[in-house]
Amino acid sequence: MGNATQLAAAAAHDDPEVGLAAIVALRELLDQLEALQVSSARSQGWTWERIAATLGITRQSVHRKYGARRFPGRRRS
Repeated sequence: MGNATQLAAAAAHDDPEVGLAAIVALRELLDQLEALQVSSARSQGWTWERIAATLGITRQSVHRKYGARRFPGRRRS
């Protein structure tokens, strides 16, 4: 599917097949963007606590999702 604006419009489509496919694509896009921003935050020295608070989730949740990934310039902590 297309860009985020097109996907958002398609998510409200009258045809559930179109709408649901757009929602799946939006979730994938959001997951990719979140991972990119978590990586950026970690490379800038942000703690898991700060990232979690900014995302509105627990430290354990964010660490479980991203903790095993290696981010440039950071030790696992």
